[in-house]
Formats: sequence, structure tokens, C-alpha cells
Amino acid sequence: MDHEERNRELMKADIKYLWHPFTQMREYGRENPLIIEEGKGCILTDIEGNSYIDGVSSLWACVHGHRKEKLDRALKEQVDRIAHSTLLGLANIPAIRLAEKLVNIAPGGLTRVFYSDNGSTAVEAALKMAFQYHQQSPAGKPAKKKFIYFANAYHGDTIGSVSLGGIDLFHSMYRDLLFPAYRAISPYCYRCAFNLKYPSCRFVCLVQLEEIMKSHGHEIAALIIEPLVQGAGGILVHPEGYLKKVRELCTRYGIFMIADEVAVGFGRTGKMFACERESVSPDMMSLAKGLSGGYLPLAATLVTEEVYEGFLGEYSEFKTFFHGHTFTGNPLACAVALANIEIFEEERTLEILAGKIALLEKKLESFKGLKHVGDVRQCGFMAGIELVADRRTKEAYPPGMRIGHKVIMEARKRSVIIRPLGDIIVLMPPLSITEDEIDRLCRAAYESILAVTENREA
Repeated sequence: MDHEERNRELMKADIKYLWHPFTQMREYGRENPLIIEEGKGCILTDIEGNSYIDGVSSLWACVHGHRKEKLDRALKEQVDRIAHSTLLGLANIPAIRLAEKLVNIAPGGLTRVFYSDNGSTAVEAALKMAFQYHQQSPAGKPAKKKFIYFANAYHGDTIGSVSLGGIDLFHSMYRDLLFPAYRAISPYCYRCAFNLKYPSCRFVCLVQLEEIMKSHGHEIAALIIEPLVQGAGGILVHPEGYLKKVRELCTRYGIFMIADEVAVGFGRTGKMFACERESVSPDMMSLAKGLSGGYLPLAATLVTEEVYEGFLGEYSEFKTFFHGHTFTGNPLACAVALANIEIFEEERTLEILAGKIALLEKKLESFKGLKHVGDVRQCGFMAGIELVADRRTKEAYPPGMRIGHKVIMEARKRSVIIRPLGDIIVLMPPLSITEDEIDRLCRAAYESILAVTENREA
């Protein structure tokens, strides 16, 4: 089979056998599938030999890019020792070393690490921990069985995480499967529910959150929040000080704060963890995506000693956390994750990133002049460009026009891979991207938006 024949067979097999996530397969089958074969640094190469800038870090995970030598070596060295050993009643060296490292770099007060395999399960574990703690800890309050979440929130795709999801497009279909929870208004400043402006609004959106806590705090076990940025909701950036005030409210009303740092952790906001930007320490913190540098499925739920101690007792008391996964604490994933964190330290990744964040901010300024760009949002190395039919009224495009999708297909013609959130164009490249690649990424996004929304080239 020659190269061209192989490629045709791969495309046919892709359409015939694969079911892609978050993808309308009827439409996917009408387009030429893009099949990636190799990656190096921030560049992806398809089976035809075409190269693209990875503008979304392969779904926000590859923080140091592809084929990072230290990560490759860590994986190869570990597979020569052991690929997997259960963590149920046993331990392994990489899982121990990584847990110690995570506690050392995490916000103060988080002292215990529970492993799982993706962001959804890291959140699911936190929810079950908060619930079970109150049912069995001497300090627990058994009436606390419910949760608070925010509009526009996304915490994963398991039933528990979907129950606390605030994006109707993703979550409404499953409503009959979900448990009830309290929904708080989120700070979507561009489309403020109160038609106010920050900072003169004085966080009026927090009034409704506090009302929920005042009225129902006795039955609420935890609040879950994406610190600083609601990712899948559209890169919705919280106004400065909002996260800190949420932490204060949780403390005042005796509600655990779960920080979902799956998307915002590991340098995305310019700090190792988003909570650090406002000196906030949550009671629980969920990690995934960048934890293993995008190499292998790995997640972690970090908790305080108070939460951990609520599960201690004699065997006959059945206070054990009866929750786990086959590949919990997988040695391969943990070895790579440990090397991933070492890269941050050895290469001064966050220090160097500051200049790239400033450059990205400068490049994004030009987007604000486009006729159909309603809002440009940035927090660190996370950017969202919201496209609208009318800037004056903020009217959205009809969903059937698929403006965001058309833009990203235009970007592919310009050798860039990005993925939209509806009509919000997301730029979230690897932290290792060069300044030249940032320029090319932003230029391609700009030209693609211009071509689709104004039907003209730059």
C-alpha cells in the first residue's frame, strides 16, 4: 500500500468507525478529515505532510508542546520499570513522588492527593468527598447534601459534573438524569445580567450568590468554581477580586470551596494555579489536562487535612472513600507528570511566559477593530474572541450560520489549528510557543475572522 492509498484508507476508516466527541458526525463526514500523524514543539503534522500551529494545545493540555525531550525520556525510562500497578492498597514510586511535589506547589492548606484519570473524575471525586464528609465526620453536618454552581460553568461530562454544569447546549439533554443544585449568576461582564459595568457594579452578581448561601447554607456541602476563567463557557474572565470574595463567602457560611483548575492550572493564567492570582486557598482542588503535559490521562483531587481526616476510622465504621479507578496513580502518567513540573522549575517557564502574555495581549488589540468582534477576553495565556452579528446590540449570529466553525476552517488554510466555543474563537497555545509563532497564530486568526465575517482578506 503506497502513501496516498494508506491516507485514503485512513480517511474512510475514520468516517466508518470513529465517533468523535463534541462533533456532529453527519457534518464531519462531509468534510475532509484532518488526521494528525506527528507533532514537534508547537507544530502538528498531518498524514499529507502539512504542518499547523497547535493553537489550542491539543485541547488545552500540551503545556510544553509535543515531543518534549524530558517528558519523552521520563515515559521511556518508566516503561522499562513497570507500566501499571494498582493503587488500591499498594503504592508506587512515581505516584508518591508526584503527590509530594503537588502538595509542595499547591495553594496552602492542601495536603492530600487523590488520583483519577481525567478532569470529570477529579471533579466527581471532590463532590463525593464533600458529600461523604458531612455524612460521617464528627465535624460534619448531615443535612449538607447539596451544591452551588455557576451559570456558564463546565466541570466535565460525568453525571455528577454535568449536574453542576451551567451550559444548556451541553447539559440540558441530560436533565432527567441529574441531581438538583443551586445555580448562581456568573460574572459574564460583556453580557452582564444586570446591564452594569465593572468596577462600578461593585460585584452585584455576588448578592444573589450570598442570598443562596444565607437561605440554604445549612444544606449546602460545597460550591464549585472555575477560578478566574470559565473555560468552555467562552473564556469568560472574572473581574479582579471576584474569586477572593467567593472564597470569603464560602468561609463565612461554612461551605467547602472546590476549585476546578482542570483548564486554568499549570501556567495558563500566568501562575502555576489560578487561585494564586488572588491568594486564595480552596478546600479542594481538581487538576487534569496540563498535569501530565498532555501526554497521558491523569488527574488529581487535592484536599485539606480537615477533609481527609473526615474519612479516618476503624474498618467496621465504613468511613473509607469507596471510590477509585483501575488506572488511578498509573506509574507512567505520574512519572511524566513529575517531569512536567520539573520543566516548569528548570526552564523558568512562568517567568519567561510573562513576556509572551504581554505580546499576546498586544496582538489581540487589533482584533478589537474588527466589525464583528464584540469582545476580546484574555487571562494569561487564555484568550477568547467573541464574534457577533451586530456590535452595537451584541446580537449573536444564528447558530445555523456556524460562524465560529467557518473561522477555524479558514484558519486551517493558514496552517493553524484552533477550535471555537460556538462563535467564540479560542487561542490557547502551548506555553512553549515562540514569539514568531504567536505572531503567525494571531495573524491567521485575524485574517480568518475577517474573511468569514466581512468576506474579505486582510
